[in-house]
Amino acid sequence: MSVSGLKAELKFLESIFDPNHERFRIIDWKPDELSCQFNVTREKLLIIHCNITESYPSTPPIWFVDSDDPSLAEVLERLEDVRKGSTLLLQQLKRLICDLCRLYNLPQHPDVEMLDQPLPAAPITQERKHGPSDEVTSEEEEEEDMAEQDIDLDQDLDHYDMKEEEPAEGKKSEDDGIEKENLAILEKIRKNQRQDHLNGAVSGSVQASDRLMKELREIYRSQSYKTGIYSVELVSDSLYDWHIKLKKVDPDSPLHSDLQVLKEKEGVDFILLNFSYKDNFPFDPPFVRVVSPVLSGGYVLGGGALCMELLTKQ
Repeated sequence: MSVSGLKAELKFLESIFDPNHERFRIIDWKPDELSCQFNVTREKLLIIHCNITESYPSTPPIWFVDSDDPSLAEVLERLEDVRKGSTLLLQQLKRLICDLCRLYNLPQHPDVEMLDQPLPAAPITQERKHGPSDEVTSEEEEEEDMAEQDIDLDQDLDHYDMKEEEPAEGKKSEDDGIEKENLAILEKIRKNQRQDHLNGAVSGSVQASDRLMKELREIYRSQSYKTGIYSVELVSDSLYDWHIKLKKVDPDSPLHSDLQVLKEKEGVDFILLNFSYKDNFPFDPPFVRVVSPVLSGGYVLGGGALCMELLTKQ
């Protein structure tokens, strides 16, 4: 499906379940991510997220919820049974809302039936452009195909555009609280992604790149980073390969004493970690290893690889 087709689905959803809807609300959306809110009561609100892969609708969306309730996990798992054509997202949302209403003994909301309606027609069709009886020459068809391809390319490039939308009045920009030098790094990454896209040499995935950019922004904004507890460097400007220098640890820990000895002997007072991300992040964790100094025992395996539950899919 093209980006424009997916956007049409998402805009259709937003037109039904706006931010003031009594039961279900579309909070925010991008071509690869959707955030929703299900209102159980005025006090109990469920925040539900959906990641949309580049191969949608061939590959169904991936759903997760900010809750440890196993009943909610079962509701989301049942969405995998819904595999209906090009409007898969609409049909999964219909199933999701209906199942949540049953789970919490709420009446089914009539607006869910609107999800069975066809999407609004495109503003310009071939028939409207040429008339029902006009013949379309092969040259005209070729020109139209090229124009449509240009539109799709422009929409794809919008994803990597360096220009950010101006924040609404009273709303903070996503770059607030980030130092200029780090903003320059983020801008360079966006520029590289856009150029790679133009050259047909895209690395990683839109989903993983978006999530890693979001994580990097949060790191640059965090007090732990600003106070020098750790630092982050992108290896060869790659968003998928990070060097992390851990500079401050618990002063009462044995590791702190070891770092003091290391500083006296070798003039190095940090632990260098390497984080390597895959293109299906965040659903697969990064591979993490200790580059230096050489550590052994505990969670550190041969070659410096870290093995712990936090770094598994579970």
